[in-house]
Amino acid sequence: MPLSKKQFYISIAMASLGAVFFSGKAILIKLAYRYGTTSEVFLALRMAMAFPIFWLVYFFSGERKGQQKLSFREILQVASLGFCGYFLSSYVDFLGLHYISVGLERIILYLTPAIVVIFSYFFLKKTITKFQWISMVVGYIGVTMAFLQDAMTNGQAAWIGMSLVFLSACLYSAYLIFAGEIVKKVGSIRLVTFASSFSALFSVVQMMFHHPQELLDQHLNVYLLSLINAGLCTVIPMMFIMLSVRRIGSALTSQAGILGPLSTIFMGWYFLGEEITFFQMSGLCLVVIAMWLLMRSQNSHSTN
Repeated sequence: MPLSKKQFYISIAMASLGAVFFSGKAILIKLAYRYGTTSEVFLALRMAMAFPIFWLVYFFSGERKGQQKLSFREILQVASLGFCGYFLSSYVDFLGLHYISVGLERIILYLTPAIVVIFSYFFLKKTITKFQWISMVVGYIGVTMAFLQDAMTNGQAAWIGMSLVFLSACLYSAYLIFAGEIVKKVGSIRLVTFASSFSALFSVVQMMFHHPQELLDQHLNVYLLSLINAGLCTVIPMMFIMLSVRRIGSALTSQAGILGPLSTIFMGWYFLGEEITFFQMSGLCLVVIAMWLLMRSQNSHSTN
């Protein structure tokens, strides 16, 4: 059944808000670091607080009705996705934000579509057109331009931060590829709920070996920021994006995600006092244009 114009605009708005809320995660992490918390603590608090919210959404969703039980192999696959896509990719992203600005972090993460294309080429033997190669090269030139500002300010630390965030993008890209292979068997909401639950478990286990008492010894604002991160920047955007993908497809949803890196740069300026530079904005423009062209080419190629 085709969407009405109102439903279409609502779906676009959900995809856009989802991208903006996701981007706000980096702002909250930087604010929490000002209170002396660590990446391990903030990640564990985020996932632990998101855990019951995900299960409430799953419990009240219609998707859980009539679903078959997961096999042991499928449970292992979902656990692996939770470890790679939610726990490890988030952890190295949190670590990277110690060294670079939130604007550069979001620009690097916005390369995810290009990384997915490259991984699909090597692991799934999918072809890459000349136009897609050009789009990706332009995107990486844009990241290099945006990186120059952090490199001039932070020196070697910028290289460490960029490497960690790029690793995070690669891990999340791997998650997207393999999640796409099993989501039809498991179900989208169930997959997100179960994978995030395993991620919460991994985060808590990590804290058991990393000063567990620190979970109970944080500034009140760290707990408030963690709660906002869990609800507003984790659960809600995941659900918004999931609903928009279901209604308008992944291509349009991805294009609406252009607002993510743009909003992060301005939120970093407003909330953190980070400078907006010519190099950063020029690099952002190149990345946004390149990824938009890449997603358009993927969409047209898949429909031919």
